[in-house]
Amino acid sequence: LDLKGKIIIFRNYRGEVDQDVSEVFQKEVFEKEECNMKPCFSIDQTHYAWVRHSNIYIIAVGKRNLNLTTTFSYLNKLISILISYFKVLDEESVKDNFVLIYELMDETLDYGYPQITDINILKEYIKTESNKKKINALNTIDKAKDDLVTQMTTNMCFWRKEGIVYPKNEIYMDVVERVTCLISSNGSTLRSEVRGVVLVNCTLSGMPKCTLGLNDKAYFELQGKYNDSMKSKTVEMDDLKFHQCVDMNKFETDREIEFVPADGKFDLMNYRLDLDLKPLIWVEVAIDVKSETRMEYLIKARTNFKPRSIASNCDIFIPVPSDLKSATFKAGNGTASWDASQERICWNMKHFQGQMEISLKAQLAFPSVRMDEPNKHLATPIMVEYDIPYFTVSGIQVRYLKIVEKSGYTGIPW
Repeated sequence: LDLKGKIIIFRNYRGEVDQDVSEVFQKEVFEKEECNMKPCFSIDQTHYAWVRHSNIYIIAVGKRNLNLTTTFSYLNKLISILISYFKVLDEESVKDNFVLIYELMDETLDYGYPQITDINILKEYIKTESNKKKINALNTIDKAKDDLVTQMTTNMCFWRKEGIVYPKNEIYMDVVERVTCLISSNGSTLRSEVRGVVLVNCTLSGMPKCTLGLNDKAYFELQGKYNDSMKSKTVEMDDLKFHQCVDMNKFETDREIEFVPADGKFDLMNYRLDLDLKPLIWVEVAIDVKSETRMEYLIKARTNFKPRSIASNCDIFIPVPSDLKSATFKAGNGTASWDASQERICWNMKHFQGQMEISLKAQLAFPSVRMDEPNKHLATPIMVEYDIPYFTVSGIQVRYLKIVEKSGYTGIPW
């Protein structure tokens, strides 16, 4: 659906629902405040599950008892697939590529059940240039290509096709972490969270088997090598999510990440850690009440890491009163805006160097008649999000990466 609730494309796999379900969806979502919206709901024994991306809504509707975990997993996977084809997924791209989207939906769903959702396999036989199978010089379907797709679909390592050859065998890994801190009005840290991802760019030939070793506390405990002196050098990893290429049985028994890598770029592992971190970016807010209808915020941010390091994509969110009417900003670095729906000031900096202090002045205007609790927003914590390239806040380190391939080539650290 578009932002007005009108259907852009519609596919009925079981004949259980009609197109008028969009009217029910409009009443339950569009006509309610954001705080009252539900990601899934049931009306007249019809179940709805939806996600929003950009300026479109993607909805799954069914009469049966939906498996919500599978449904939301498919909806988000479908978004990833469409983005990989169109680069940008919005109302315009959906209208321009609706034929291709129907074909992708029919390949990824069978009678409403998810089937093939691997992007590499889909791109082998659903091309952006043509929605039909390529015809060779003899005007017949290329059987070798068909056999390759069948082999990938039924193969144990369906995410990687056989026969890949590169003149130079290389694999790159990068650990990227994003830190989120909640800071109270008196400057103390309430909560720190690290969300990380291990990025891989693989240009290896053949069908290599890779083994990745991290400074995982559980690994050393399993090997009987852990002692108190290793506490500061290891990380207690939890809330892990792996790419489908990882051998989960091997990880559960030996805590080693063994995998046959997909070709090209992919996310090998996502993780989340709750850590008691010393604030690397310190934020202070001074409020000057000018009058009943005017208020000035002076927001100072200071980095507490080395000058040679630079925080990137730094976002600072400062709560403001809900009856704010307008706001003007003067930022020493980055850009600032007022998010009325979230009742907060959003201060974004692309780069924030270590051992620096910058400030933001915000002039806030309010109506002549104020709300009953004008200081209620002070109980909401300040949120700071950032990532520091080439530096892992959590302390996660790659200890080794072993590569084994039947042709015999070896991996050499770069």
